[in-house]
Amino acid sequence: MQRLQLLKDTFFGLDVPQQQLLIGCAVAAAAAGGILTYVMQRRSKMRTIPVGEGWWGAGEKTLLEDQKIYPFTVETSDEEIEDLHERIDKTRFTDPLEDSGFQYGFNSTYLKKVVSYWRNTFDWKKQVAMLNKYPHFKTKIEGLDVHFIHVRPLQNGDQRTLPLMLVHGWPGSFYEFYKILPLLTQNHNGIAFEVVIPSIPGYGFSEAPHKKGFNSLAAARIFLTLMERLGFSQFYLQGGDWGSLITTNMAQMRPDCVKGLHLNMCMSNSGFKVLLSIIIGPYLPFLVGFSQEDVRRVFPFFQKNVWEMLQESGYLHIQATKPDTAGRGLNDSPVALAAYILEKFSTWTQKKNRDLEDGGLERKFSLDDLLTNVMIYWTTGSIISSMRFYKENFISNLNKRIDFRTGIFVPTGLAAFPQELMHCPKSWAQIRYKNIVSYVFMPRGGHFPALEEPRLLANDVIQFVKTVEHF
Repeated sequence: MQRLQLLKDTFFGLDVPQQQLLIGCAVAAAAAGGILTYVMQRRSKMRTIPVGEGWWGAGEKTLLEDQKIYPFTVETSDEEIEDLHERIDKTRFTDPLEDSGFQYGFNSTYLKKVVSYWRNTFDWKKQVAMLNKYPHFKTKIEGLDVHFIHVRPLQNGDQRTLPLMLVHGWPGSFYEFYKILPLLTQNHNGIAFEVVIPSIPGYGFSEAPHKKGFNSLAAARIFLTLMERLGFSQFYLQGGDWGSLITTNMAQMRPDCVKGLHLNMCMSNSGFKVLLSIIIGPYLPFLVGFSQEDVRRVFPFFQKNVWEMLQESGYLHIQATKPDTAGRGLNDSPVALAAYILEKFSTWTQKKNRDLEDGGLERKFSLDDLLTNVMIYWTTGSIISSMRFYKENFISNLNKRIDFRTGIFVPTGLAAFPQELMHCPKSWAQIRYKNIVSYVFMPRGGHFPALEEPRLLANDVIQFVKTVEHF
């Protein structure tokens, strides 16, 4: 009765045009209800997507593939560092506009400071030793050398050890997870994780595909093969950015293997339910499953979901169309590469950082951490192949792909960080993810939570797994 009264009071408190709009939406909802129910019933019958097969190596597919796993060590040399320094020394800087902050991209005044630190203080050999503190491996899958880290927890009495794969995105790398690794491999009241962190093929130390078409479905299949090769029949997954799509595809392909899926970025299907909630949500949020926090994060809709995305998605259009063209300059100039990558760590962590001359970068990250991630791209020459992943995934309409027309039925946990590029309310997420057992509004953090807020993310993963395990 209280909700009915609230509905009545709210309705009669609206302007006449707003009342007419709501009435029209209600009529449209009734008319579309039968169609929507029929469509959803048909979609609900599709519980898996084909695993498929592929070959991404150079030349013709070999009859037999070496399935052994080999230790790998990150290495560097004096020649590699000297070449980096020579290129840095030849950088041509352009003065920024006055009072422009990061509004036009990476501010050149602050870039000079970053480059000076990189050239004179940053110790790549020390960072390489740090990277090697965890065991690295490579194995051949579908013609590609796939790099991954595999960390086992210390055995502690009767603790349960659960396999967990963490998958990065762009412009990140496996290094994003170095701060969260020790938190996950600790004993948490009887639970600890055995963690596997692969590099997406074309990123870092994983070989780049030699053929067109390598998308998230191909990456998901390769990572499923990797987990099988490591002897895991069931495991948990966690991902953000591209990692969220890849792990989602893994759960769709082999729901029998995926015990739980945890995401810190979620993409929902567009459609009538989303459109209706955009219209009604600001006025009657409870009718469309919105909380007050959802309202705060989603509205005003045009500003937060259209205008801000237009401001921040220029890179996406370039990489989804002509990645090789833009990538040539980045692959040749370390300073250009750093500016291109680190600008994302600024704005995607806090949008207000665009107003700051230093982009707020050192408020949440150290220059050593940021430059280590850049160096992984630089020393492997992987920026172009990483950018191609956008081209391969956006070469057709994502909403028409089989994975976007198929639900996800494994237990799912969502960590909604307030500074993520776009907020996905639980009611929207449920359109695709049919078994959400945990949805948490995180108090702070943005697009790179494993590096920015490792303890927050680790605690949410642990709590989600305990919920699934009934622990």
